This record gives sequence, structure tokens and C-alpha cells, in this order.
Amino acid sequence: MIKRFLNDTRGVTSVEYAVIIVSLSLVIVASISMVGNSVEDLLANPSRKLQETLH
Repeated sequence: MIKRFLNDTRGVTSVEYAVIIVSLSLVIVASISMVGNSVEDLLANPSRKLQETLH
């Protein structure tokens, strides 16, 4: 029974796809979070950013 379970590869492809999808989702969420923080900082105080750029 254990040998049969270890040799069964029917569900392997779906598990691999699930791992890929989860990995990509984490990368996308992390990227959006980092970009969102940058944009929020940029829009929070535009006059300060403008003064930093001009000096």
C-alpha cells in the first residue's frame, strides 16, 4: 500500500501548478506593496519632494 502511494503520480502536476501560482501571487503582492508605499510617500507631501528635487 505504501509503495503504491509513493509511486502514484496522478496529483503531482496539480500540486506543482498550485506551488507555482502561490509563488507568483506572493511575488505580485510584495511588488504591489513596495510600489504602493513609494507612491504613497511621493503623494503624501509633494511640496517636500519638489523642494528636494530643486535643491
